[in-house]
Amino acid sequence: MVYFVGLVGLLLILTAEARVGISSESSFCTESRECLLYDLVCKNDDYEVRHYDSVKWVSTDEECYFMDKATYTAFRRLFKYITGSNKAGVNIDMTAPVTVKIEEKKKMWASSVFTISFLLPSDYQMIHPQPTDDKVYFTETPDMKVYVRSYGGWMMSLTSSVNSMLLKRQLDNVQATYNKDYHYAVGYDSPMKILNRHNEVWYMVEGEPVCPTS
Repeated sequence: MVYFVGLVGLLLILTAEARVGISSESSFCTESRECLLYDLVCKNDDYEVRHYDSVKWVSTDEECYFMDKATYTAFRRLFKYITGSNKAGVNIDMTAPVTVKIEEKKKMWASSVFTISFLLPSDYQMIHPQPTDDKVYFTETPDMKVYVRSYGGWMMSLTSSVNSMLLKRQLDNVQATYNKDYHYAVGYDSPMKILNRHNEVWYMVEGEPVCPTS
């Protein structure tokens, strides 16, 4: 019985680690040792559908008028957490991607709350050091399917907004159902990388995914 319980526990740990894996398994995750892995459900010329297992993140909120300012402030806060400003005093490897959860129903000239998250490495998916900053907390994304549109260049308020609108238009054209309350801006590269940058927009799939091929 003890052996069975131990085996189940080991399998759970392996399952958690399997979806945060070595970056060489992703063609656009090139600067960190580990990256968020996924299963490709389907793909066409406009977008793709991916399946992600449930994983844990370290997150923080920032209220601001523009994503760029919110991301700058929140990124520094989270970077302090992974570089030793936690109760264990340990350094935690940077991973990819960094996600920004963006409220969809933003009124003109009103501020929004942006939630910025760093993916926790596989070694810290199960047990993670507690933050010393009360603005830093842990989140867990569910087992989910997402609609994904990829684009290059820099992830800024303008480029993120344009690509989210394009993805929404493409999804509406095929009558896909998705969560319209929020979306994610997703970045994979550090500011030091100049060429071949990779960014994404995610919308959460609701119901069965729609992915017609041309």
